[in-house]
Amino acid sequence: MVKRFNRIWSIAISLSLLASVPAFGDIPIVPPISGGSDNGISGPETAGPGGDNTQSGPGASTGTGNSTGTGTSTGTGTSTGSGTSTGPSTSAGPGATQGSGTGGSVVNTLKQPEIQAQGAVLMDAATGNLLYSKEAETKFYPASITKLMTALLVAEKCSLDDTVTFSKTAVTNLESGAVTLGLVEGDKLTVRQSLYGLLLKSANEVANGLAEHTAGSISKFADMMNARAKELGCTNTNFVNPNGLNNSNHYTTPHDMALIARAAFQNGTVSKIASTLSYQIPATQKAAARTISLGHKMLYPNDARYYQGVIGGKTGYTSLAGNTLVTCAERDGVRLIAVIMKSKSTQYTDTSALLDYGFALKSGGSQTAKWQQEGAKWYFVKNDGNRAANEWMTIDGADYWFDSDGTMATGWRHYSNDAWYYFKSGGAMASSTWVESDGQWFYLGADGAMMKNTVTPDGYTLDASGVWVK
Repeated sequence: MVKRFNRIWSIAISLSLLASVPAFGDIPIVPPISGGSDNGISGPETAGPGGDNTQSGPGASTGTGNSTGTGTSTGTGTSTGSGTSTGPSTSAGPGATQGSGTGGSVVNTLKQPEIQAQGAVLMDAATGNLLYSKEAETKFYPASITKLMTALLVAEKCSLDDTVTFSKTAVTNLESGAVTLGLVEGDKLTVRQSLYGLLLKSANEVANGLAEHTAGSISKFADMMNARAKELGCTNTNFVNPNGLNNSNHYTTPHDMALIARAAFQNGTVSKIASTLSYQIPATQKAAARTISLGHKMLYPNDARYYQGVIGGKTGYTSLAGNTLVTCAERDGVRLIAVIMKSKSTQYTDTSALLDYGFALKSGGSQTAKWQQEGAKWYFVKNDGNRAANEWMTIDGADYWFDSDGTMATGWRHYSNDAWYYFKSGGAMASSTWVESDGQWFYLGADGAMMKNTVTPDGYTLDASGVWVK
């Protein structure tokens, strides 16, 4: 009589809870425990609801539930959610993040950009952390982005009003086709004027003259460059000249170059000059006064490559290096350093993609990540504007699966690792709890996978199909 009363009472509780379920999605399963909550891990009552054990249930050859999943994930976290949830809100979920598939870890939902260049990094200038990397530690020829290191050393070692007298070695030690200001032996410029010629015009003889002025010779200046690089944490950099002209022993990595650029843009003099759009160089022996312009196109508002927030940067190109580009940008107090190496004319589009990604990443993405409802189906739009599809997501602490068409999963799903998972009416994955299906009881483990051929944490036996053996 007592057992029969308990059974009737449990069914009554179940009906009461089902009455509160919203119209969309599957009906949440009420486990056979006191109070009807599916957050507990107590086992079924001896006389719990259910009929006989004639159904094969999930995990057997015939399967159970509404569809077979297409994913390849091995399962995610341990969040239990709520069995009577009304489903996801139509408003954006703050801090929506993607599950890593290894126990509910949280990473950003943003899709990383597809960078065409062979090497690239995006650095958080405040911390030095890399937000994106592609061949970050691979050695590449830097070309004229080398001049950021030259400018940094000169700004640190010299007075801007000092006079630089250009030697014959400085103005002739150049390869064919190298960019110059047209200086000849005996020309004089101040350090300030020379730095503008270095960073705006990318003049190679100016780099030589500044090196000789600072260190006495180009080779000694190269030694200073390498020592400074090590101080900044560079591990795979070797400079042999101040301008970046082709030399097999002159190389750096995207990561090292970001460290150098970070320091360069912390220097007020370098930052100011590298962000100046134009500057007038006075007349010299063989050239009249002329206005030079910054080579970095992302700072020009009327240029299609303009990017709001760019502070400054440096371009580079040689036959061996390809296109190289360093960019510093800041928005809302977030400063980023983007480095592109060995590019084939994609340096600006690659940089824009990196900066877009970095600023979205640092903002947390709460403005763009959101739920969408179409009829009875729910979808989740990630920060990049694409719907989650064929993937796990951890959203506000609960784990979700999205089918290949983007639909939020509810009910049973069977994955390629031969594991079954159950998703509640609100989409949250069930874990550490019992689920009743077609009169049979199944237990979802801490990782969400249905347990089979074992004993549950609360002491109940499951057969090879996962069914509770009464």
